Amino acid sequence: MDTGLLILRLAIGLTLAAHGSQKLFGWFGGGGISGTAPFMQHLGFRPGRLQAALAGLTEFGGGLFLAAGLWTPAAAAVVVSVMLVAGVSVHGKNGFFLTKGGVEYTVLLAVAAAAVAFTGPGAFSADRAFGISWPASFPVVCLLIGIAGGAAQLLLRRPAAVENAAVQPA
Repeated sequence: MDTGLLILRLAIGLTLAAHGSQKLFGWFGGGGISGTAPFMQHLGFRPGRLQAALAGLTEFGGGLFLAAGLWTPAAAAVVVSVMLVAGVSVHGKNGFFLTKGGVEYTVLLAVAAAAVAFTGPGAFSADRAFGISWPASFPVVCLLIGIAGGAAQLLLRRPAAVENAAVQPA
């Protein structure tokens, strides 16, 4: 079971960290902050540069913490939060399946992260190495805070009425 949890944490965490690195540094074909900012602005997250940096830091940091199994319930909550925002603001209008740009991918990452929050990071984790253990209620609290944070971000956005330029995600 511990090996399976390590594989799951690494897959989710490093995938999310890679997405964050696209936004922050322009790695893996991403646009960096400058290239991501117009897309964030288009989605209604203003100011675009700040929101691009925050989204990138959230994805990169949350992903690395989850991959390492450090502060696992909180890291999982960060993943759930950012996937909620991405799912609603970018993919929700496209239905479920990824082939049409839908929420399938964001839902899968969020659910897998939540599952790790509830099962724990396993033996091969920083939490275990540092002797960190969490009360049974902690994952619930973290995930509720993550969902609330994502919902707040969505409520604060101000989508533009009309955009002249086609803007693509980083």
